[in-house]
Amino acid sequence: MRLILTRHGETEENKAGIILGHLPGVLSALGKEQARKLADRLSKEHIDAIYSSDLARAVDTTKEIMKLHLGIPIHYTPALRERSLGEFEGKFRNEVGWPSDARKVSGKKDPPGGENFATAFDRATVFLRSLLNKHARETVLCVAHSGINRAMIAAIMGKTPERIPEIEYQKHASITIIHVQERESPVVEMLNATGHL
Repeated sequence: MRLILTRHGETEENKAGIILGHLPGVLSALGKEQARKLADRLSKEHIDAIYSSDLARAVDTTKEIMKLHLGIPIHYTPALRERSLGEFEGKFRNEVGWPSDARKVSGKKDPPGGENFATAFDRATVFLRSLLNKHARETVLCVAHSGINRAMIAAIMGKTPERIPEIEYQKHASITIIHVQERESPVVEMLNATGHL
């Protein structure tokens, strides 16, 4: 399977430093532009199926991609939601003691009532297995979020959940392409690329 992972465009909440998790999120003007540029770049790719998080910021990004990939099966799924951030959702990062720069993971504490990395990793692993079962010889696009994408990359690379924070933070509308096969080492074609933006 040739797996293409991307993240939604920038949201108004991202700009303001508000933690989203399972909240829907609203694409900013820049985020809408990023989604259009992402769609244009992906129009050059053959894609057999598209899976998207069912959260609004990912759905709105997916809708831009669909304009240039008419007729491709699209599946909206909670399996691709960002990690649940529990009581931290809707709060400013500095309110909960998180670094203002979302790319920094040091000093972050697990949110009460949210998902830990192990739970997100398990969800990503189950989802990846289902993709491999259905699309072993196809190209699949997943439109999701930085946290769940990092969990999927960790699972593909054979890392443990504790090492998810070591995976590079996924930039808005970035593209990662990995060839994944059962009983074979994954091959990274592209990682967190944003040249199209």
